[in-house]
Amino acid sequence: MITRRDFIHGLAAAGMAGLGLHALGTTGGTAESQGGLKFGLVTYLWGKDMDLPTLIDVCEQAGIAGVELRTQHAHGVESTLSKAERKEVRKRFADSPVTLVGYGSNAEFHSPDPEKVKQNIELTMQYVQLMHDCGGSGVKVKPNSLPKGVPHEKTIEQIGRSLNEVAAYGEGFGQQIRVEAHGRGTSALPVMKAIFDVADHPNVGVCWNSNDVDLTGEGLVHNFNLVKDRFGATVHVRELNSDAYPYQQLMNLFRDMDYAGWILLEARTNPEEKVQALIEQRKTFERLTGRG
Repeated sequence: MITRRDFIHGLAAAGMAGLGLHALGTTGGTAESQGGLKFGLVTYLWGKDMDLPTLIDVCEQAGIAGVELRTQHAHGVESTLSKAERKEVRKRFADSPVTLVGYGSNAEFHSPDPEKVKQNIELTMQYVQLMHDCGGSGVKVKPNSLPKGVPHEKTIEQIGRSLNEVAAYGEGFGQQIRVEAHGRGTSALPVMKAIFDVADHPNVGVCWNSNDVDLTGEGLVHNFNLVKDRFGATVHVRELNSDAYPYQQLMNLFRDMDYAGWILLEARTNPEEKVQALIEQRKTFERLTGRG
């Protein structure tokens, strides 16, 4: 973790370098300017070791339209930032073509310990305030597990009610709550549907996570349709040029429903040349969505 002093110093030090990139422009058009599906990056792996100026500059060079900042990464955007530091983050994105899509938190609501659930609700509220101050539009959370020894229905009800609470709070700050299909048992789309049968607040949405379990049971289309009416503004994908997941079919499903949210790369690999790797992923996204 970087210190506050290092954080502000990094912002200032990158100022002139950022101006140079603005003058040169980005490599190719961004999805943001094209409307419809938009392509961005989750900082998991490919951006986790970059400070904020470097992260934004890399996205600019690669033509990446937006970024979801993940907690505990080198960019240092955390709820401990002061008002002045949050203002610097907002300005940095405002001065860039890169959109701050939102925040990737580790907040979760499945624990059988009521105190832990309360702590995670309070943590989510802190992140909502952080994104409001920094100029983001939402906070990603997780269900994350169906604990052993607890009836699944009880855990599902608890998660859903917790999501309604943080969604109501987020609405007051203009921040959507985005629930990643993640965790043991809870990543299954029938379970996500059950959670969202309880989490009926309009400010909470499903973040499709491109898991292997999406293809089980009655298959991708069936599982997609279980939650398609509750999608939030973000989708997570792995490397789009992988044959391990039917990304062309997935993009077709989103395009056919006129989804206009963010398709965010949450990579599993860690290539050395990040700009070139991102350009390759952007071009694959454009091909899959009929823009290439």
